[in-house]
Amino acid sequence: MSGNIESVLNETRKFPPPEAFSKKASISSWAQYQALHAESIKNPEKFWGEVAEDLHWFKKWDRVRNWDNAPFAKWFEGGKTNISYNCLDRHLDSWRKNKAAIIWEGEPEGDRKVLTYLELHRQVCKFANVLKAQGIGSGDSVALYMPMIPELAIAMLACARIGAVHSIIFGGFSAPALVDRIHDASTKLVITADGGFRRGSVLKLKETVDEALKSCPTVKSAVVVKRSGNAVTMAEGRDFWWDDLMAKADAVCPAAELDSEHPLYILYTSGSTGKPKGILHTTGGYMVGTYLTTKHIFDIKEEDTYWCTADIGWVTGHSYVVYGPLANGATTVMYEGAPNAPANDRFWEIIERYKVNIFYTAPTAIRSFMKWGDEHPRKHDLSSLRLLGSVGEPINPEAWMWYHEVIGGKRCPIVDTWWQTETGAIMISPLPGVTPTKPGSATFPFLGVDVAIVNEKGEELGVNQGGFLVIKQPWPSMLRTLYGADDRYKDVYWSRFARQGWYLAGDGAVRDADGYIWILGRIDDVLNVSGHRLSTMEVESALVAHEAVVEAAVVGFKHDVKGEGVAAFVTLGRGHEKSPKVSDALKAHVRNMIGPLAMPDQIHFTDSLPKTRSGKIMRRFLRDVANGVETKGDMSTLEDLNVLAKLRADEE
Repeated sequence: MSGNIESVLNETRKFPPPEAFSKKASISSWAQYQALHAESIKNPEKFWGEVAEDLHWFKKWDRVRNWDNAPFAKWFEGGKTNISYNCLDRHLDSWRKNKAAIIWEGEPEGDRKVLTYLELHRQVCKFANVLKAQGIGSGDSVALYMPMIPELAIAMLACARIGAVHSIIFGGFSAPALVDRIHDASTKLVITADGGFRRGSVLKLKETVDEALKSCPTVKSAVVVKRSGNAVTMAEGRDFWWDDLMAKADAVCPAAELDSEHPLYILYTSGSTGKPKGILHTTGGYMVGTYLTTKHIFDIKEEDTYWCTADIGWVTGHSYVVYGPLANGATTVMYEGAPNAPANDRFWEIIERYKVNIFYTAPTAIRSFMKWGDEHPRKHDLSSLRLLGSVGEPINPEAWMWYHEVIGGKRCPIVDTWWQTETGAIMISPLPGVTPTKPGSATFPFLGVDVAIVNEKGEELGVNQGGFLVIKQPWPSMLRTLYGADDRYKDVYWSRFARQGWYLAGDGAVRDADGYIWILGRIDDVLNVSGHRLSTMEVESALVAHEAVVEAAVVGFKHDVKGEGVAAFVTLGRGHEKSPKVSDALKAHVRNMIGPLAMPDQIHFTDSLPKTRSGKIMRRFLRDVANGVETKGDMSTLEDLNVLAKLRADEE
């Protein structure tokens, strides 16, 4: 078997960047991008060395890239720097010291705070001294289990300031999930809050931490932020209130001069089975990668108000709420709550209030907005927006068009970004002043990113031939290993194409006749129907193109004749009711758009799909439902377990 994935998507619409946008963009012509990209691939050491010169180094590196011990990379070897210094201190000698660094909006209406770069620096220095007083030093692991409040950004920058390794655990995971991550990283201190707000309810974070710490002997202390005001138990000698410690802390704490390869953070991602993978990122290369991608892909200007809606508990929040924007001296918005709390127009209200210019969110959120109705964004003035972004799963063309027309008013370029926790920074994306965009395509590789689409033998595939997406050269923001599991790191990401030395992303992709890259979803999500390998993303896009459908997820199930059948889980829009007639219409629609091979054998109607708290659809759970088998493996990332229970009940 070749491993090729048959691509059936035919998207011909193309949108050039507005001329006025291109004139002011940091990269403003296709020729400029081509020249920069060619140079970055031909001479990566020269290219990345020049980029790194923009940032502050206590000591310059001896060598830009060391790939001698592949797949264990070293970047800016011998250099000394500090990402907290680059996000804060280096802005304080300019007018930026009084610029808004973080604009924070709590879920309860009226709950707001603005931190300038000067005040953020002061708070970070104070908390860095709190960490030191708690016995935390360079290389120690600190777990952050917090809501989306300013103290979360303060804590992570404070860890980075003294060389402690932060492990941010999304503030919604269960106690067992917390235990697994604390054990794996040998965590010494946990930072949490009494609670956090989510859709009007209080998430009792401290209670979860108390339960977890019953079996976490490495943890010596916990620092607790007063956020929601719910009653909590404070263990004498172990638990301390944030405010009490900060009141006594000195506001001066010089940034540690850290080796470029000093560990910055561990971020755990769930596998389908077994323990979570601890992705390890280091200081210098990650800093350079997030700095440059933020600068060019979001075309950040000094006057911009930038909002990435991701929770900092996920890598998008690490890279594009905190580190990338602050390294560029930008104003970044943080929002604590849900997009529909207290009403379905909360995001648009925030954009209007702060005159947000750049808005970066997930396709699953966009499809929810579509489902809720155009009247919600129409109530608000969104004219401040000049650039939109998409992150997470591949965005289907109809959701892209809605985003373009309803939110962007047909005037805003859309950067549809592909990257991973493992890559640390965006790898494939349009450049907003340069790239004519196609709805649903991630378009072209970013500077310094050398990608290919290959079959199982490592042979590059031609036009419209889907295959494995690989990255052929190391890049600065790449993961360095899986924490405490070097062999697993090599096996998961490097073993399939070990001879070539290529990184296997785990996603399928295809290039069209114009050279545009289309992400086809996870390799595991490819359907094998009667010997034909089909992308679930393309079938989902066909379903969502039907007027009745706002969201769809497609999985395979065991089929006696075809080997694998197609099961579609569909959420209908307002004014459409589930019925055999609608089911037949959807099957016919897919047949007409793609062909009989892709026509669903099963249509399951559902009000909502099982998703992670970052908005990704958990297709492996849907696969279990379609096959009628019990769900096993880690379910801690699910936002709402009731969705899965309801799906199973509907099948009975």
